[in-house]
Amino acid sequence: MNEKGLMEQEEIYSKVLRAGRRTYFFDVRSTKAGDYYLTITESKKFTNDDGSFHYKKHKIYLYKEDFESFREIMNEMMDYIIDEKGMEVISERHQKDFKKEDQPLENSTAESFTDVSFDDI
Repeated sequence: MNEKGLMEQEEIYSKVLRAGRRTYFFDVRSTKAGDYYLTITESKKFTNDDGSFHYKKHKIYLYKEDFESFREIMNEMMDYIIDEKGMEVISERHQKDFKKEDQPLENSTAESFTDVSFDDI
């Protein structure tokens, strides 16, 4: 069997999630024995100084015997994050006015806070 035929046999069902510079590929593939497994690939685009670009890819192979445990832990982790931090995205990349808690305000010094007048309150 040629390489293209092998790829067509292995790749059964696919979905793509584009998320900014990252793309996630979810692919159902077939084992040599004819059973199915899932691959999840993260592909991230990087731009070189000369303007050219390259991709870094990370892949997870997930087999049926691990589905239930994987799903339970994945759901638990996502629920934990949402319970702790909510659905709002908090990051420098997503919010232009985001400031780290340990980062001082721009152009602020201890002296600038002493010039406050409370007469207007």
